[in-house]
Amino acid sequence: MFTNEIISTFNELEISLYNYIVQHSEKVAYMRIRELADETHVSTTTILRFCRKLQCEGFSEFKVKLKMHLKEKKITSIKSSQQSIVEFFERSLKGDLDEIIRKAADLIFKADNVIFIGIGSSGILAEYGARYLSSLGTFSLYIKDPHFPIYSKISRNSVTIALSVSGENEFTVTHLNQLKQEGSQIISITNDKLSTIAKISDINISYYVTEEFVEESNITTQVPVVYILEGIAREIYRLNQ
Repeated sequence: MFTNEIISTFNELEISLYNYIVQHSEKVAYMRIRELADETHVSTTTILRFCRKLQCEGFSEFKVKLKMHLKEKKITSIKSSQQSIVEFFERSLKGDLDEIIRKAADLIFKADNVIFIGIGSSGILAEYGARYLSSLGTFSLYIKDPHFPIYSKISRNSVTIALSVSGENEFTVTHLNQLKQEGSQIISITNDKLSTIAKISDINISYYVTEEFVEESNITTQVPVVYILEGIAREIYRLNQ
């Protein structure tokens, strides 16, 4: 409801009003404008100006939007970890996940260099994947910065493993395009095989679990990604033996 762009337009009085509303949302949703003015020590004019910045014609419309926002927050439900894992394995057993993992492992096995990329929670797992592959004898590098200098000699016979839940992260797409132009082959691990990142990849491994959000945070389980990364690493280890 309160975006960064809107908050940046607030003056000092409006910030104090914003802080009160955030801390007492349930109460404010049923207050009169005069009651809110008395509680926050601002004028009703300040409150109306505040409402207009939130694209509301008046305080009544603001309260309607606030109630809707509170209702949306209340209906947020989180699945159990068991549900998410069962969902992944039920779908993967019906598909060809093991075969795709073997193809990805074979592509990496033939490469001279392995690069991992990802942002946010995907970045954390990309770093884990690079470490896990290195532990099993395939040196890998996690690169977070898309402007990190990569010489064409290094990327010519390389494989880039891109991690992204949505498969649409602009930062990762830009990074991937750069590496692809340098000659790197692309393996992506996403939740959607129709995403941009999946489409520009040589091999895509999709794990198909229901995406979950709390507020604006993506809390989709990453257990399938760990399973896939470890499966690839173990298959490469087998090939090395």
